[in-house]
Amino acid sequence: MISKPGRIVGLGIILSGLSACATYQPVLYPNSYYQSVGKVAAERDIRECRQLAESAGAREGSGSTGNTARRTAIGAGAGAASGAVGGAIAGAAGRGAMVGAASGATWGLLSGLLGSGSASQPAPAYMNFVNRCLREKGYEVTGWQ
Repeated sequence: MISKPGRIVGLGIILSGLSACATYQPVLYPNSYYQSVGKVAAERDIRECRQLAESAGAREGSGSTGNTARRTAIGAGAGAASGAVGGAIAGAAGRGAMVGAASGATWGLLSGLLGSGSASQPAPAYMNFVNRCLREKGYEVTGWQ
């Protein structure tokens, strides 16, 4: 049987994975080139440009993802410390620290994920790379959403 802290951490990992699925995409203006190639070809070109950006070293991750990781780590540390103190008072400092760390990490993760209210925007260098790649193919990027 999985302990309660284990279930809490597992739920946090699942929520983190789900948030990763919600990614920003470039929005293309329906210029003459877009209209001539169609939506399917445009989506393929977007995938190719994204892969090219990654292979060139541009990473999609952003500051929002880093903030979520930072909040998770801070929450785990604060939770472990407060849990250890509470556990020491009750006579089980180790168990208190474990429960505190798990609940603090989950709080940090969830506040990072839910606090932003949306998927994290890609890093500027990544977006610029994909935009340029698409522009060189003939598309006009109006933004990302």
